[in-house]
Amino acid sequence: MNLINDAANKSEFAYDKLEKMITFRELKPGSMVSEKQLADLLELGRTPVREALQRLSYERMVEIHPRRGILVPPISLECQLKILEVRRDIEALCARFAASRVSPAQQSRMAALATELENCADEQDDSLYAELLKQIHILLVLAANNEYLQLAMAPLQGLSRRFWFAYKNDTTDLTEAAHLHAATLRRIVAGDADGAVQASHELNDYLTRMAHATINKSMRVN
Repeated sequence: MNLINDAANKSEFAYDKLEKMITFRELKPGSMVSEKQLADLLELGRTPVREALQRLSYERMVEIHPRRGILVPPISLECQLKILEVRRDIEALCARFAASRVSPAQQSRMAALATELENCADEQDDSLYAELLKQIHILLVLAANNEYLQLAMAPLQGLSRRFWFAYKNDTTDLTEAAHLHAATLRRIVAGDADGAVQASHELNDYLTRMAHATINKSMRVN
């Protein structure tokens, strides 16, 4: 049993580390790496790294090319806008379900995360902010109590986070986004389903404006 738990922990550790390295471009967009390189980098065996890569492949964070290696996909403005189109209604549905199904323990954790995220934004701590954001996304799906939402949400949120951290310094900072995420959480905690949906839509509108601002700035530079 300990061996199974240890293997699961190693796989989760590999996933978390690789996801963060992709999000913060320590693994460069467009680069090709090997499973062995990643295993050596993380000082892990190849099995947990392979399991983590399978999960990241499902979430579209990497592309696995047999006999060639692991591709970290380029960051695409067009893809981000398409992601946000889909994410808008799925995340709003998740917020609506969560507002009516959230448990007292989840309400308490959501309230704490809302405050933690806003405090983190004031300190401009990107790494901690990214970790809190992942916790929020996981908790939203758990509170919605529908495992099929998790299948839909995980790729959308991961890729969206990746884009946002790549371009946020050009168009925005952490503060506005933190307040919008916190507003959604607080509406869910209050059991306000309509308010949670509205707050979720306002967050998506902000992310869409940010993506368009990135495109417009790029066009002015070019």
